[in-house]
Amino acid sequence: MNERILEGALNVFKAKGPKFTMDDLASEMKMSKKTIYTVFNDKNEMMCEMMDYAFDLIKEAEDKVYFDESKDTVEKIRGILAVLPESHYGFDYTAMHQLATKYPMAYEKLQFRLQSGWDKTVDLLKRGMDEGKIKRIDVDLFKIMYEASVDKLLMGDYLVNSKMDYPTALGEIVNLMMDGIIIKGK
Repeated sequence: MNERILEGALNVFKAKGPKFTMDDLASEMKMSKKTIYTVFNDKNEMMCEMMDYAFDLIKEAEDKVYFDESKDTVEKIRGILAVLPESHYGFDYTAMHQLATKYPMAYEKLQFRLQSGWDKTVDLLKRGMDEGKIKRIDVDLFKIMYEASVDKLLMGDYLVNSKMDYPTALGEIVNLMMDGIIIKGK
């Protein structure tokens, strides 16, 4: 029941952003609010659980990339940095900045999850350096750059102002971080 409600909450969030009501969710789920409140005490708790659920889906998608034997190390790094679960395509990430003020506990959860779970990515970066496929870099600095970029996309106005969707913008960030801005051979 918990997972089913969280899927419904993600769908309603996708359509309406964090301003959706529990009535909206009950309508989406075709169940009573009372039933939802038997699983979650309030919307704040549900939003925090929804953050964990969404990041667990992202981690599952990262695992698919990490363990994909058809990809080389560089392809895996690119893939893991730009990964989004299929259910998140079309998701309105421009609404994420509203979390900070409306649902601070969910925002803290978002920040925590963005900063944790780097083990596979760090392993791939180190493997890429050992294989001579990527430059020797300060991995902690790389993490800071990536986290700051994602945070700015989610919490700033760039997506709204640029009319770019989150997956496209994230892909551009990954390309900039992986390829730099130098034109090769010039």
